[in-house]
Amino acid sequence: MRSPVDYGLIERAMAEAEAGGGAVTALFEAAASALEEIASGRRRLRAVRHPLGFLCLPVQREEDRGVCVHVFDAEAPGRAAGLTTSRVHAHSWDLASCVLYGRVGNLRVRVRDRPHEPTHRVYEVRSDASAVDVLLPTPRLVRCEPGPEETSVGGEIYTLPAGDFHATVVPPGTAAATLLLGRTLPGRCDLSLGPVHGAPHRVVRQTCDAAQTARTARTVLRRIDGRPSP
Repeated sequence: MRSPVDYGLIERAMAEAEAGGGAVTALFEAAASALEEIASGRRRLRAVRHPLGFLCLPVQREEDRGVCVHVFDAEAPGRAAGLTTSRVHAHSWDLASCVLYGRVGNLRVRVRDRPHEPTHRVYEVRSDASAVDVLLPTPRLVRCEPGPEETSVGGEIYTLPAGDFHATVVPPGTAAATLLLGRTLPGRCDLSLGPVHGAPHRVVRQTCDAAQTARTARTVLRRIDGRPSP
């Protein structure tokens, strides 16, 4: 089966939409096409519960690029693995994300090296294909303070460069979903801020079964209404 995910199309649409163009419709159509395949079982993947509290539908991964649908839903059954560090993290990949519905905020966080008066330690997060995250404390001790929060709503695009520390904020009791395009940069690591005296440890992400994955895809499809016009 040929994948409906066209990286080039999504990259161009993300760039055009961010610049104020009318390409958002193409992103909604790409998301809907993938979700319909997941809901019907034609695309055989499983949703994964991320420790940061959302469900990830890994639509496609290929070399240094990946497309996911992230679903933030307080009413979704099941629980993610417990968060062992803070919600502040930095990706090893450049991110461009289209909000499909709801409100998604990104709180930028200023991180400064403070070996003598730290509030956090930086941890490397090493993930593998078996949904296991290994968190390794680094020698880097820092203080952090909140920066500006940028909120995006349905049909809007937001971007985050690799290495920028931030926290994702969705209003309590609300639902949101995003179509996300990531491109990994060589030599980068995923990072998280955690306790100053924390030890190396592992976190196992919960994988949903086929029925829960399909239900999640159907829920997102139902909520994608009022798609932007070209």
